[in-house]
Amino acid sequence: MSGNTRERLIAAAQAELIAGHGHLEMQAVAKRAQLSVGLAYHHFGSKSGLIAAVVEAFYAQLDAVAFTGVHLPSTSWADREKARIGAYVAFHYAHPFAPLIIGALSRSPEVLDIETSFTARTLAGGEAMIRAAQRDGIVRPDLDPALAIALMSGGIRQALLGALTREVRPDPDALTEAIWSFVAAALRPAD
Repeated sequence: MSGNTRERLIAAAQAELIAGHGHLEMQAVAKRAQLSVGLAYHHFGSKSGLIAAVVEAFYAQLDAVAFTGVHLPSTSWADREKARIGAYVAFHYAHPFAPLIIGALSRSPEVLDIETSFTARTLAGGEAMIRAAQRDGIVRPDLDPALAIALMSGGIRQALLGALTREVRPDPDALTEAIWSFVAAALRPAD
């Protein structure tokens, strides 16, 4: 399958999921992508396979913006991690699929497996980041890094879910500040 065809089907499926508030029909995706429904089934196997591809694309974009390989400008460890939170918040605010993926679709089987894998990777990375910061004397040494990152990650997700589902969203910079205050209180970074 050409990359263009795959991208068209994923983009069309994402648009259909948004328009349908988490519901998707393969015929509507094919029509939106201007391709045959058989082609969608042939390449993704099922509606679940197509939804999984949309979710994977979302998390790949989030990973690129806030985690793996991103170069966040900073003068200190705390500045860098606050910038990471800002990038995470900004991505979710800007991405039209974000409210569905952390809300209505979050319990669907197509999303759970991919999200579990993404979360495991980010938690492992966060744990390593906290351990390194502890080793360098930046973060308080009495924290269990695995527990701390799990608590922070869950708190950030719930704050973001609350913000994205409000009728009037809080300012993203104000949300970033509130989240960072929570994280800084837990970690008590030296810088």
